[in-house]
Amino acid sequence: MGRTPHGTGIKARWMRWLLIALAGFLPLLLLAQESIPVPRITVGVDTARNPQEVSTSLQILAMLTLLSVAPSILLMMTAFTRIVIVLSFLKSALGTPNIPPTPVVVGLSLFLTFYVMAPTLEQMNRDALQPYMKKQITFEQALHRAQKPIRHFMLRQTYTEELNLFLRLRKQPAPRTPDEVPLTVLIPAFILSELKTAFLIGFYIYIPFLVIDLVVASILLSMGMMMLPPVVVSLPAKLLVFTLANGWSVLTQALIQGFR
Repeated sequence: MGRTPHGTGIKARWMRWLLIALAGFLPLLLLAQESIPVPRITVGVDTARNPQEVSTSLQILAMLTLLSVAPSILLMMTAFTRIVIVLSFLKSALGTPNIPPTPVVVGLSLFLTFYVMAPTLEQMNRDALQPYMKKQITFEQALHRAQKPIRHFMLRQTYTEELNLFLRLRKQPAPRTPDEVPLTVLIPAFILSELKTAFLIGFYIYIPFLVIDLVVASILLSMGMMMLPPVVVSLPAKLLVFTLANGWSVLTQALIQGFR
């Protein structure tokens, strides 16, 4: 029998791969020859043709601005500040700065904030958002209506001392009604009040755990075990006491009921 030369076999193999490659690229070449519409995205600024387009553009710009500052509004004008600070104090008092993890603490604070703010948000949705979506009121009227529930919430949590402080700093007379308190005065007074309340709650949280630390340190000192760090013994004791006392439920209930 005759044997196929080595060069002939290599040429046949290359021809086979070339045919396979052409078969794969053939559909792409055919598609390239046809006119296939390709979507085009453009961003530009055009001249408004009527005042209604100007008003709509300004409303969209205001909504985008509101969305950009929404995290600050959530932090500064709701119950989030007090809740997250108290939970952070709890981690420090337990002696576990990394447990629960920070994302868990922030997530729990957010959900508790939504729970506390639910009546206020429902009133804002009922009085401002829904009428505006149904085109029953203007954007300015919706904004004015939306301020009332959140203003009343902040006024209930704000101490009179902090409110008078910022009124004195602005050298303004005391408002006759709560609705006359400007937001530029109410918001910083509310933030300081929340910080003050959160630190007071943190002080009460620290007391029982501080007592446990002192008891454990005294016992170890009396036993002559000075080389053993007290935190090794006090940490399991604090965790056990906190768990048996149903501490998470008690603290959550106290936080929620603390908002007047």
